[in-house]
Formats: sequence, C-alpha cells, structure tokens
Amino acid sequence: MKKYFKHTVWAMVGMLLLTTSCEDFLDRPTEDAYTIDNFFQTNEQCFQAANILYNSPWYDFQRGFLWIGDMLAGNIYQGTDNIYQNFNLSSSNEDLINASNSLWLVNGHANAIIENIATRAGSNVSEEVKNTVTGEAMTMKALAYFYLVRIWGEVPIIHSNSQILGDGTANTLPKNRLEDVYEYIERTLLRAIELLPEQNTTGRINKYSAKGLLAKVYLTRSGVNQSGSRDQQYLDLARDYAKMVIDGYPGQLEPEYSNLFRISTGNYNPENLISWRWTISNTWTSQNSIQSDVALNNFTGLADTWGSWRGVTLDLINLFGDNPLSSERQNEDRRRKATIMMWGDHYPYFWRHEGGFTATMDDDDNVAGAVFGVPTGGYIVKHIVGHIEGDHYDENGRVGARMATDLATHILRLADIYLIYAEAILGNNESTNDPEALEYFNRVRLRANPNANPSTSISFMDIFNERRKEFATEGDNWYDYVRLSYYNPQLAVQLINAQERGNFDGLYSFYRGESSQGDVTLNSFKVTISSSSFKLPFPDIDLAMNPNLTGEPVPFDFSSIPY
Repeated sequence: MKKYFKHTVWAMVGMLLLTTSCEDFLDRPTEDAYTIDNFFQTNEQCFQAANILYNSPWYDFQRGFLWIGDMLAGNIYQGTDNIYQNFNLSSSNEDLINASNSLWLVNGHANAIIENIATRAGSNVSEEVKNTVTGEAMTMKALAYFYLVRIWGEVPIIHSNSQILGDGTANTLPKNRLEDVYEYIERTLLRAIELLPEQNTTGRINKYSAKGLLAKVYLTRSGVNQSGSRDQQYLDLARDYAKMVIDGYPGQLEPEYSNLFRISTGNYNPENLISWRWTISNTWTSQNSIQSDVALNNFTGLADTWGSWRGVTLDLINLFGDNPLSSERQNEDRRRKATIMMWGDHYPYFWRHEGGFTATMDDDDNVAGAVFGVPTGGYIVKHIVGHIEGDHYDENGRVGARMATDLATHILRLADIYLIYAEAILGNNESTNDPEALEYFNRVRLRANPNANPSTSISFMDIFNERRKEFATEGDNWYDYVRLSYYNPQLAVQLINAQERGNFDGLYSFYRGESSQGDVTLNSFKVTISSSSFKLPFPDIDLAMNPNLTGEPVPFDFSSIPY
C-alpha cells in the first residue's frame, strides 16, 4: 500500500489535473496552468478532474484483470507451470502487487475528487455537475472495492484520504469484516444513484451504470456468510435493481456480438454500462496495453505483441463444443469465434488492408507472418485491434502506437444485467421456468445463436455456463466462482478441479500436415484447490507497510460516514 498512499498525496495536491477532457478523454490542461486552489472553478474543470478515473489509475490492473479474472477461472492458458494457471500464487508476484496498487490508487483518486468537489468547487459550478462528478467518483470507488473484496476478502475501508493522512494511521489500518466491506460498497452506490443523472455525456457513468453495478453487488452479497443457500433479501434486491435497469435504460443488446470489441462499433456501444476509456496520448498509462500481452507475435506490424504462447484453455474450447483437432467448425455460437481464434478462422476486421486474417501456418495465407505457439489450438480475440495502420486507423482514423490502443475495456454490459436478473429470480431453486427469467436468459443466448431453440427451463449451471461463454476473457469469470464459494465452496472447488487445463503434444506438426491426428496426444492437467484458494495472498509490499493486514478483521464504524 506504499504506492497507494504516495499517489493519494499526489492526487490531493492537484496532480490529478493531468487528465483527459470531458468529451473525448484526450485533451489535457497544461501541467502548470492550474493549482489546486484555482481549479474546480468551472463545470468543465470538474469533469476534467474525474476523467482520470476512466483510465490511468486502472492501468496497472490490466494484467491482473485478465490473469485473475480469466486465468484463475480456467479460461486463459499460459502453460501448466504458470502460477495463475496452477494456483501457486505468492505475495511477491509482480502482477498481484500491481493489481493491489492500482485498485488502491483508484480509491485514492476517487476520494480526492469527492473531497475536492465538496470543498473547492467554485460558485460557477452547477449543483448538477457537482452531483454528477461526485456520483461518477463514488461508482468507480465502489467498483475498486468490489474488486478488492473479491480478490483479497477482508480489506481496510478508507473513506477519506485527508482523515487517514491527518491521523497518521495509513500504516496501521485494520481489515474490516467482509460483510462491512459489502455494506460500504452498497451504501456508496446508493449515494451515487441519488446523485447521478439518468443521462450523462456519452461514455460516462450514469444512474443506470450504478444501479447495474449494485445489482451485481447484491447478487454477490447474497452468498456472504451463508451455507448452502443464499440470503433471499439480497437476491430480491439484485432482481429489483436489475429490473430497474432493464425497464429504464434506453440501450439494447448489440445485435452482432463481435461488434462489442471493435473500436468503431464497441467503444461507445449502448450495451456498455461501465467501461474503461483508454486513449493514446503523451501520458503513459492512459492507453490500453492488453493487446501486447494477448495478440500473436507480429500481429500489429510493430513488433509489440508477444502472445503467441498464450491463448485459451482446452476447457473453454470444450465448453463451446469445438474441437482443435478438426478443421470442421460445427459450432453456431457466434461468441466462440469472437472470443477464441482457432485453426482456419478468418477475420475480415484483422489485417483488412490484406483482405483479412486467416489463422493458418501457410505462408501464403498468414498475411501477418504471425507466430503460432499455444498448444491448445485457441487464441484470445477480444482485446485485439490488429494492424497499427490497416486496422487501428480504419477503426477510428488514428494510427495505433507501441503497446497502445484506445479500445475500451468493458466492465459491465447489459447482457450481464440480463443474466443477473435471471439468476436472482432462480435464487435458491434447482431450476425455474419463470417467464421473465427465461425471457432475458434467452435474449443473451439467442443473440449468440439465433438458430438455437429457446430454453424453457434453466438451472444454476445453465446460467453459470452461459455467463462463462458470454464474458470469457473479459476479466470477470473468476468472480463467479468467488461468488459461488461464499455459500457453496464445495461446488466451486469441484468445478475448478474438473477443468482441463492441459495441452496437446504435436498439435502444430499436425496443422502443418507433417503428422496425422493420431500422433497428437493430450497432456491432461488438472488442479487440486481448496476453499481457501478463493482468497489471494496480500502482496508482500502491502504486508510490510501495514502488518495489520495479517490480523483479524474488525467492524467498520458506519456512524463515522455521512451515508
């Protein structure tokens, strides 16, 4: 937490002014043009102050976002010796350290914005703008805590930067109880909902963003401190808040699933309720760098990708019903190709200046000269923009840069709300044929496969697997297992332990036509975890700065905050 408090001070003295503009998240005020005392004087300046919450503080969480959210979940493959894939994480893991730093940094920035709006906003700033910016900061603060509590469990609640710094208690804060952290997230979102408008500038958080996130929080909280079944009051609240979004939010599901993950059609798609808004600028950390970690080597034409030996697991491919050893693709689920690149797949939106990209080792067809190395036969698709000019420029009229795209990262989509609604209605029942649950479950399912027969009854595993296919490689699936572990740890452990996390020997010799399918052998690999595996170790730097993180959690004094 050392970096967190360093950056908290930085945020409070006004360096958060190095942000992007309220309209396009790009233009910035001159660094020495303002001080903390003469900023926050106009509506535009207040929006500028909040822009940073949409990108830079989240930057160091990008790898943890995927490795925790998808590698732990059994979706992403990086070798059976990878510490996320085999559950051998330690407190010294750099990505885990960066994830913690990033999430506390978001909280620090959010707190600074909330406090500065309350104490420094000038007379020319409208009450509506003060409320809107405060509501945005509260929603991002709640989102950061939602990640923190699902990754590490009990964590300290830091409501006020200035109070903590003034008291000198930064390095002695105790952890707070799990239920109190969820209570704090709930109260923060309820206050944000009061403040936010129903419509905000395109791309920014609005009332429905906060309501949708709260529905997800309630669904998760329904299992906290429960055994075997979930707390009905929180299931009902999850259902009610999801329905508020369904009934009131003007956006709809994007008809073409793959469009959600293209700059031109996905960045500001109305299906997205909360997204990180990246931009290519002179400020490092404002950009999306995920493409470099997941795209095939040489895929951008800039030698800044190294994902040829990283892809998706056999377990995820099996869930979609596809076979890496066959060139015949019988699966009609559109999400498979938009999520997993398999042998023979053609993508017209990658390397479009060369007529598109086909996944093949044939030098005549492999226009990117891409290197294929992952022994599962499947690569990640969703975070890839493609060639720096042929694709990135065609998408938004700007050339990409080294380790930098401005492809938005979607955190909460309307499809999530639909499935939350269906699961909340299902509740503790084994199955349901409730017409409302079926309606919204089938909207998600049939968007992916219009030829499928609508489901007439759904179970928990139906929804669980639908969520996995819908949000695979979007940094979210692990938290479904965490949510399940709160009230049914045996099932959560069983599902993880049953996953096939292995690979094939001889796969690419077979693809090259140098061997037969009979020469390909499966190297099966499965993990053996326990219920304790659903809490990750605190980073050693956090433990060194605050030894109380190893202590017992304590109740939080809610009378100390105004909401």
